[in-house]
Amino acid sequence: MLKYVSDLMTPDPLCISQTDSLKVAHDLMREKNIRHIPIIDDQGQLQGMLTQKIMIANVMKILATYGQLALERKEKQQKAQEVMATDFVAVRPDEKLKDVATYFVKNRHGCLPVVTEDGKLQGIITSSDFVRLAAALLGSEG
Repeated sequence: MLKYVSDLMTPDPLCISQTDSLKVAHDLMREKNIRHIPIIDDQGQLQGMLTQKIMIANVMKILATYGQLALERKEKQQKAQEVMATDFVAVRPDEKLKDVATYFVKNRHGCLPVVTEDGKLQGIITSSDFVRLAAALLGSEG
């Protein structure tokens, strides 16, 4: 029975360094079809989150200001740390899934990074993980 965040989270999620460019993040999101990228430092400490919503807002800003031809160049010039969210909530691997599910429903977040007590990135848990779990449970009812 799944009970804790560690039972459902994606361990060792795709992430980038805070010094990587927006181009790197944009390409990773597109190639891997992901909507959330944890941003870490050289020690694996979680520094921020880059979401699809943040990425789209930045692309739109670049397009409106500089036009389509400048998009790739501007994305290469801008670092992830310049636009990443730093006011995010993180959870621990031993937190109860029911509490995290309640948090997702009340706060309408798409993901939560999973960190150790000292802030090292351990995984990521998303609202999609809960949807897949619900589908599996509904399918097992026969």
